[in-house]
Amino acid sequence: MNQQDDQMMDEDITTLGQPLSDFLLQLEDYTPTIPDAVTTYYLRNSGLEPKDPRLVRLISIAAQKFISDIANDALQHCKMRSTNTTSHSGSKSKQGTKDRRYCLTMDDLTPALAEFGITIKKPQYYV
Repeated sequence: MNQQDDQMMDEDITTLGQPLSDFLLQLEDYTPTIPDAVTTYYLRNSGLEPKDPRLVRLISIAAQKFISDIANDALQHCKMRSTNTTSHSGSKSKQGTKDRRYCLTMDDLTPALAEFGITIKKPQYYV
């Protein structure tokens, strides 16, 4: 290898590392939905003592994404379920469903969680 090749490799490494360092800088300024104290509490209960606050933020963002994906899937299940019930009644118009509010139920949450490998069951006394 000559000196020119070494320079090109150094430039490639700094170019590849630049987006990661930019992301780490943005992590310091970002406030996730899940507070750092909550994430730190659960990390400590799991046996991990986080020393870098950016690691706590990164885990908070990952948890937020996970919860968001589950909620979005549950919403899609709810929309499909309500579309099926309105199509049977036949009297709903498209305009009436445009500003419809949805309610998260166990019937929607159960299949959404099952897609992520989490199984939940309603207690027998729960109706």
